[in-house]
Amino acid sequence: MGGSGKTTIAKAVYNKIFREFEGRCFLLNIREVWDQDNGILHLQQQLLSAVYKTTKIKIDNTESGKSILEKRLGHKKILVVLDDVDKLEQINSLAASRKWFCPGSIIIITTRDEHLLRCLKIDKLYGMKELNEKESMELFSWHAFKEPSPKKEFALLANEVVSYCERLPLALEVIGSHLFTREVYEWKDVLKKLKTIPHNDVQKKLKISFDGLSDDRDREIFLDVAFFFIGMDKNDVIDILNGCGHSAEIGINILMERCLITVDTKRKLGTHGLLRDMGREIIHQSLPTKPEKRSRLWNPDEVLNVLSKDMGTKAIEGLALNLPKSVNPTQLKTEAFKEMKRLRLLQFANV
Repeated sequence: MGGSGKTTIAKAVYNKIFREFEGRCFLLNIREVWDQDNGILHLQQQLLSAVYKTTKIKIDNTESGKSILEKRLGHKKILVVLDDVDKLEQINSLAASRKWFCPGSIIIITTRDEHLLRCLKIDKLYGMKELNEKESMELFSWHAFKEPSPKKEFALLANEVVSYCERLPLALEVIGSHLFTREVYEWKDVLKKLKTIPHNDVQKKLKISFDGLSDDRDREIFLDVAFFFIGMDKNDVIDILNGCGHSAEIGINILMERCLITVDTKRKLGTHGLLRDMGREIIHQSLPTKPEKRSRLWNPDEVLNVLSKDMGTKAIEGLALNLPKSVNPTQLKTEAFKEMKRLRLLQFANV
């Protein structure tokens, strides 16, 4: 999952042990660099230059680069960090085989794709652990106050923000920095806004995992889960999605490998609250002022407006209306669904 602290942990390990090696290199943001012009060549050259501390060895093309790396990397005990890898091709161009490296060398890989690591048959897999409440508050406070704990007058608001971030380091850092030096009334405004519109910088980072899915059907399954299936039994969800034409079992497994969704000990589907918000925001931003033309509707006010005014369209594939029990049950007419030719998921509660 993006923003969980993978790169930060890798940097900490690198800084702690790099002196034990004859050569070392930290290749940062491989996914981003890879897609740039000559990105592969740049990464190969960076790796070679860092290990040998010279720019005199030139690489002309990626295939010759692989050959040069294979011949030279094995001459030293080295430490290499390959950060933010998302394709097997990247590994094959930079560290294709253990035979490339001298005994005692260490290669650390950070990625959002657990399946990729399993394909490599790595020696040890480390999954990121959540921060506890104390650690979350301390991280947030360092960014919001430049101190390890919140100022007294901000304590309650700080607790609300930390709760909203659900212990995600990226969100704690970004939102903490955004609130630094702001007054109490500004904090209240920001909190109110966050509950309806997720923070853009956090969303961009999280959306990388969604965009990295290679199959549009996997993206559709994630969006369905984010809108309709959190807290439901995994097998029930698979049956429903298979009925919608998806290959749901493999799709859900892929989403679990990418840490986009989770399955608890009771086989209930879940996802981080900010990932859920990211999925819902993707659909909202597609047509922010025309909910009747979006593929999925979840916000009760928008759903009631569309149904009560018979504004349903063939764009709508899923619709949920879950009203609080404290609200009087709402009456709707079946005519509201007449134009929803592609509707496949429908959830009602207290209607």
